[in-house]
Amino acid sequence: MILNLMFWILCLLINFGLLAIVFYALLCITDLEVDQMDPFVATANINRWILPEFVLQAVLSLLLLLTGHWILFLLAVPLTCYHAML
Repeated sequence: MILNLMFWILCLLINFGLLAIVFYALLCITDLEVDQMDPFVATANINRWILPEFVLQAVLSLLLLLTGHWILFLLAVPLTCYHAML
């Protein structure tokens, strides 16, 4: 019971991390759109977070696979495969 709770808390934290990365990229793009940021700086800031995003998504998919949450795993696999192809 406690392991299941710890698993869901870990999944929630990973999802919050992924959401924070996407929100940061959106803020950089918005700053770029209103000319508050140089395009080179914006791409450098966004590219810095690409690999951690890919790793977090892969870890989340792996956790879902190993714990037997098949439906959630099948929902997460397309994005993980897309990241793997990049």
